[in-house]
Amino acid sequence: MLLHTLNSAPQSAATRDCCDLLTEQDTVILFGDGVYAGLEGSATSRTLRDSGAAIFALAPDVAAAGIGAKLAAGISIIDYPQFVAISAKYPGQMAWY
Repeated sequence: MLLHTLNSAPQSAATRDCCDLLTEQDTVILFGDGVYAGLEGSATSRTLRDSGAAIFALAPDVAAAGIGAKLAAGISIIDYPQFVAISAKYPGQMAWY
């Protein structure tokens, strides 16, 4: 059970490595350039979905990228207090940049 925070573009090695390690017990929070990994129809969003992990995207970054209506189904948009609440539930975190 691990929290992954992903702040890398979908084509980055960090994003690929993150996706390779995900399990059903994990959670991913997409923020910064990481929100693009959640675009509907992308290979990365399919990989995230298929991992079985819970996937969230940070609202201010989704809004800044202008992709709110383009996120894949199953990705929940969260605000900063929700980010903190989710983070507090996990004993370990892996930050991907």
